Amino acid sequence: MRLLLIRHGQTPSNVKHLLDTAVPGPGLTELGERQAEALREALAGEDIDALYASTLTRTQLTAAPMAGARGLDVQIRDGIREVSAGDLEMLPGDSETAHTYMTTLFAWSAGDTEPRMPGGENGVEVLGRFDAVVAEAADSGAGTVAMVSHGAVIRMWTAARADNVDVPYAAEHRLDNTGVVVLEGSPEDGWKALSWAGAVVAVAGPGTGSGPAGEALHG
Repeated sequence: MRLLLIRHGQTPSNVKHLLDTAVPGPGLTELGERQAEALREALAGEDIDALYASTLTRTQLTAAPMAGARGLDVQIRDGIREVSAGDLEMLPGDSETAHTYMTTLFAWSAGDTEPRMPGGENGVEVLGRFDAVVAEAADSGAGTVAMVSHGAVIRMWTAARADNVDVPYAAEHRLDNTGVVVLEGSPEDGWKALSWAGAVVAVAGPGTGSGPAGEALHG
């Protein structure tokens, strides 16, 4: 299966650099709305059979132009929502708060799934719910599936599940609004990342980017 993991368009909380992960969350800014429209055009060459979005409003608004153009229903699944920030909710995401948030996430990617986000989920729970939605999509027989989700959970899950993406790579490669990670594989055989925000992913390893405390890594 070809799997497109797409970060939602810009939100007011992204502009303010806040860790905003609660459901239903904010809508899109005017720029975010334009990004959603541009995404429809950017993915015009993809033969998408199924389209998913999380339970947060911003992903559904981002998916809407693509759904309308293709005549697809948007399948809403809680499993691909953002990792709950717990006690860190609505704190500045460009501070030590972001470091705590991203360090916890990437510990999960590296296999240490027991640590819990302060006041929130642990890695077993987050990977389990995301895996379940991916498995559902794979079982549907769809050739290409697009999932509109969130920056941090996409990076964490990809680092945990893609054979050619490790934690340093995911930590150093930010995913801006409407950025896309393209993977190929299956839950049984594993996953390989083909591209990350338009750049070909060849081998795991460090690259360039803002790092785990950088701008727009979450939500």
